[in-house]
Amino acid sequence: MKVLLLRNVDGLGKEGEIKEVSPGYARNFLIPRGLADIATVDLINQIAGRKKNATHRAEMALANAEALAKKLETIKIEIFAKANETGTLYAAISPAVIEKTLEKMGIKISKDQIMATHIKEVGEHEITVRLAHALEARVFCIIHPVKNNI
Repeated sequence: MKVLLLRNVDGLGKEGEIKEVSPGYARNFLIPRGLADIATVDLINQIAGRKKNATHRAEMALANAEALAKKLETIKIEIFAKANETGTLYAAISPAVIEKTLEKMGIKISKDQIMATHIKEVGEHEITVRLAHALEARVFCIIHPVKNNI
């Protein structure tokens, strides 16, 4: 009997595969537990359509991530912060501040994607942003000092 696996089954196969099994194994174990269903033409076509849609969504997500990476590579972030005469910041620039700055520029990035420690010096810093599909982009962040009026 041919069955379509609805989930991964150890020793038999992976989800979406069509396998030939004994009728007893299918009726008594696989089908009652929701691990497989009888491989009909309609069911096979339905699963093939789902796989095609999932592949298309993954390709679109990859294209979007690549476009975002290209966009990030071309921009420079400028942040103004209070600093002393030697260029040390009074308050470190955190990934959350970088996230908000990017958001103001129309780029939606989570602070968890920003791989930077707290920036504590004025000047130009290179920041790595991790994107979907294991893509990374480099963003330059320029920290400008603002005089502290005490």
